Amino acid sequence: MSQVRGSTTGSANGPATGPTSGPIAGPTHGQGRPVAVEVDRLVKRFGDFTAVNDVSFSVRRGEIFGFLGPNGAGKSTTIRMLCGLLGPTSGTGRVGGFDITTESESIKENIGYMSQRFSLYDELTVEENIDLYADIYGVPYDRLERRKQEVWELTRLGDRRRSITADLPLGLKQRLSLGCAVIHEPPILFLDEPTSGVDPISRRGFWDLIYQMAARGTTVFVTTHVMDEAEHCDRLAMIYRGSLIALGSPTEMKERHSHGILLEIEIESLMDALAALEREPVIRELAVFGATLHAHVTDEAAARTAIDRALAGQGAMVTRISPTLEDVFVSLIEQADRPASPAKEA
Repeated sequence: MSQVRGSTTGSANGPATGPTSGPIAGPTHGQGRPVAVEVDRLVKRFGDFTAVNDVSFSVRRGEIFGFLGPNGAGKSTTIRMLCGLLGPTSGTGRVGGFDITTESESIKENIGYMSQRFSLYDELTVEENIDLYADIYGVPYDRLERRKQEVWELTRLGDRRRSITADLPLGLKQRLSLGCAVIHEPPILFLDEPTSGVDPISRRGFWDLIYQMAARGTTVFVTTHVMDEAEHCDRLAMIYRGSLIALGSPTEMKERHSHGILLEIEIESLMDALAALEREPVIRELAVFGATLHAHVTDEAAARTAIDRALAGQGAMVTRISPTLEDVFVSLIEQADRPASPAKEA
């Protein structure tokens, strides 16, 4: 698949802060902001399996960049290469100005990384975990108390500092994991599915923390397979089976990749309706969305006539709606699969 390059729209933020100031400055893309992360034709193979295939993109400093895709798409493999934890098979990449192949140790000193699996020490208190990671990252003693106070303010965990980590609910554990990842003031933060398994209220609170860090100039690179989270990003890269299939802001994604008109069909016998409408040539794409069907069409009047005819007497309700990122993603996946399967599939 040829490499995908997207636009460089996004909101400007202030300068990043971090342990170093030299390497982070580099080439700039739009609005005069330096590039914090840049990869070109990145490939990772495990034997005969290609986990990441010819991926290219860049992320500007102070940007919230979302890496969106289903489980197994290559998100975590890419983020591990960018963090210096896994070497690429081919291609190049720079994070904070450092080469991902030859300067992995420098990358680790200049980033924060939060894995999708909670990896702190359950038997320690909240504060002991913070102290441990401050020591691992080499936070100077004369800055430690100031940084800890800032972490307490950011994560709102100050009143739980003496709590045993194992006793915390998952949402607070995620906040603690974030606090440990940023204790050394990294200019670039990698979050690998950070809200996996948490409730919606905790997820919203976690994103409030992400906004705060981005407003201070921190570059946030976050992987997710949750569509409503992707809406919060300045820009997105959609990845499927190891390849980028789209790149741009959420608004650009919906404008660029929503094909024609989107109709939502509510009907009791969903699967019967799906089978009946798959045979209608006026419907370009058809997919199940929860308890409804979403149909992409070019001619709304003709499509409504065809739907009424195919589903006569079944009480179908048809409504024109605006496309969501999920509609876009499903459509792009179907396009990616189409060369291998010429028949129309839902």
